[in-house]
Amino acid sequence: RKSVKEKARLRLRPFDVGDKFSRLPLAKASVLLPLLVREGRLHLLLTVRAMQLRRSPGEVCFPGGKSEATDKDEIDTALREAKEEVGLQPEKVEVICRLVPGIDKMNHLVTPVVGFIEDTFQATPNPDEVSDVFVVPLEYFIKPLNYKRLPYKTSSGYLSWMHCFIYDDQEHKTSFKIWGLTAHFAVFLALIIFGKRPTFEVGYDLDNLIASAENNFMNLYASLYERKKSNL
Repeated sequence: RKSVKEKARLRLRPFDVGDKFSRLPLAKASVLLPLLVREGRLHLLLTVRAMQLRRSPGEVCFPGGKSEATDKDEIDTALREAKEEVGLQPEKVEVICRLVPGIDKMNHLVTPVVGFIEDTFQATPNPDEVSDVFVVPLEYFIKPLNYKRLPYKTSSGYLSWMHCFIYDDQEHKTSFKIWGLTAHFAVFLALIIFGKRPTFEVGYDLDNLIASAENNFMNLYASLYERKKSNL
């Protein structure tokens, strides 16, 4: 019987985009999607941004941030940021792959880096950046108890929908709102690993997830590029 980790690795490998999108002329950022196994189930580790931050204070996100000149690649960026934000040592992460990127509201190309961490990991949040750290069962992102779709306009003026999950955390006795690009990456990761239809609408062809995700991304990028051209 293959372990939960081994099954996840096998599902993820075909989705590794490597540096396929790295040469696009956008400012770069990366996030780490830290997977861990608890009680035989996959969980994702998430953080809450500190309230004093200028951008998106108090919002749930993955450890991550903008790339720096010393970073070799997107993986380096994600691991460096995770160390700075929650004290996760890079050598304690088993990096599996890079998934299709997203574009955030500042028009950064954001690459999600998936990696396994030990379930014994004790986060030490950097209070300047992170106010809280929590974990959510990965399955919540295809079978949520509390979900809604929110309409939003992309930076290129294109009307779209975003996922919004409310997760009631027993350990913290609090509810966390997970939405935007963070929810988008979590949903995509859950779709890959579980290979099941979610209980809500997703904008993918589930029978052809890889091509569908890449097409969606390239359409988003093209609409952004068109708008940049028309602003010149």
